[in-house]
Amino acid sequence: MNTIDLLILNLKETRRRSTIVWKAIPGDKLNWKPDESAMTCLEMVRHVLESEYYYCLAIENRGSLKDFHSPFEKRPFISVEDELDFAETYHQQFLQTVRSFSNEDLSAIKIDRSDEGYIRSLGDMLMRIAYHEAVHTGQLLDYLRTMKVKRPNIWD
Repeated sequence: MNTIDLLILNLKETRRRSTIVWKAIPGDKLNWKPDESAMTCLEMVRHVLESEYYYCLAIENRGSLKDFHSPFEKRPFISVEDELDFAETYHQQFLQTVRSFSNEDLSAIKIDRSDEGYIRSLGDMLMRIAYHEAVHTGQLLDYLRTMKVKRPNIWD
């Protein structure tokens, strides 16, 4: 297995485990949030999916986008399944973009997000994308705990 294969495996595993957590959120709890400044459960799911779309474009652009139009922006919040169905094409596009790079590209290509305070190698950026999703999955597990909802086992 080469480095690109390992990155793809990590991204797929992160999404698989996120999906288990997302689908465990009861329908009547999708709009729950721990306080007024937090995202709701469904907003957090969308945030992760929309962020992946943005990150894919930023990687292709080699940096932050000056003008970003999100296909998620005007969509109503319906369900986790609806969000996943809508995002699937973009997720596959992201994975295909990652597959298009060589091992050498992972260190040679720089992603300039100096507007956010960093410039990172492509490899670093791809690891950060998976980490971003994993952090929010952990937050949702905490949401479920706080709501006293049974949490799924993602450690299979």
